[in-house]
Amino acid sequence: MEYLPKIDSPKDLRALPVSALPAVAKELRQWILECVSKLGGHLGSSLGSAEITTALHYVFDTPQDKIVWDTGHQTYGHKILTGRREALKRIRQADGISGFLKRDESEYDTFGAGHASTAISAATGMAAARDLKNDKFKVVAVVSDGCITGGESYEGLTNAGALQTDIIVILNDNQMFISNKVGAMSTFLTRLLTLGAVRDASIEVKKFLARFKFWGANITRVVKRARVLLFPGMLFEEMGFQYFGPIDGHDLPNLVEVLSHIKNLKGPVLVHCVTKKGKGYDAAEKDPYTWHGPGKFDVAQAKMIKGEKPAAPSYTSVFGKS
Repeated sequence: MEYLPKIDSPKDLRALPVSALPAVAKELRQWILECVSKLGGHLGSSLGSAEITTALHYVFDTPQDKIVWDTGHQTYGHKILTGRREALKRIRQADGISGFLKRDESEYDTFGAGHASTAISAATGMAAARDLKNDKFKVVAVVSDGCITGGESYEGLTNAGALQTDIIVILNDNQMFISNKVGAMSTFLTRLLTLGAVRDASIEVKKFLARFKFWGANITRVVKRARVLLFPGMLFEEMGFQYFGPIDGHDLPNLVEVLSHIKNLKGPVLVHCVTKKGKGYDAAEKDPYTWHGPGKFDVAQAKMIKGEKPAAPSYTSVFGKS
């Protein structure tokens, strides 16, 4: 490995050129595979979030800026980049680090949670407290598409939209629930929409339509409703968020560019990143359910290693003999 052994904190990561980041993400996957194959653990989600993790710690000034992860399943790369590379060899062991996030384990673990849908509400609370104290740090919530369907996520979206506080939500869409529209045009529009001139033009168009009282208001509503049928982000825009995406969550240079543009925007922002669960490991890409949280396995052969102890009887067999 060329880069990972030299990264003991995000500060070391930020010293690298953007051109080196794809190699860093690849090395993250290699290290995760090496460690999880020997101990078992949550594999697929952490493989899929390698680029998002790298981009966030590269663009944002962590730990001053706060990243709130919705589940621990996707945070093995986060642990590696925040000084726990060697400790990952003992993850989920009695004398090792937690498989989830723990505030007493690292200052980079801003909120302790395993499951699920808690990140947006927690991040909104942090942002509200920041505003009351006149602090200046950024707050980012990273939420998977499975977690965005939870009721507490909607609570967080509603509160953040109502408060209009500065918060960024990264929707890590691993194509399990949400549409997968990714392409050159989407990438171009996302880059375009992050530019101030386009945002200002959009605001002016809304003001212009509003001048026509009844007809202007109705035209605006019709346009919005028509767009909802075509673009997945309209739901979030109706909740008060500025929406960007969908973008390729594995295109690191583009992720860095987009995040660099949006991190200073005012108000709630949602960035929709489409990723592949199990990315970089063929077996996990083809069968994300089996490889979500495997036991010990042979990396080269993609085969589970059976334990030396006989398997415990199933509850069904126990009840059947009772």
